[in-house]
Amino acid sequence: MEEKDDQIPKINPEEEKKWEVDLNLLFPGKKYDLNRLFPDKGTKRLLYELRRNKRDIERFIKNLNLEEK
Repeated sequence: MEEKDDQIPKINPEEEKKWEVDLNLLFPGKKYDLNRLFPDKGTKRLLYELRRNKRDIERFIKNLNLEEK
């Protein structure tokens, strides 16, 4: 049991504030409150990372298309 506690990263309050994500701003145009739908900070962070990764992948594909021309 003690090993599990050691594996969980400790997040200081400053870093925790950094990850306060407003999902309604991140995914605009939804008719429902995404922050209420996903109140868990871990889920919010996951959705933020997914959005960022999607943007990075789209940028990478765009650069590939430019290099082919």
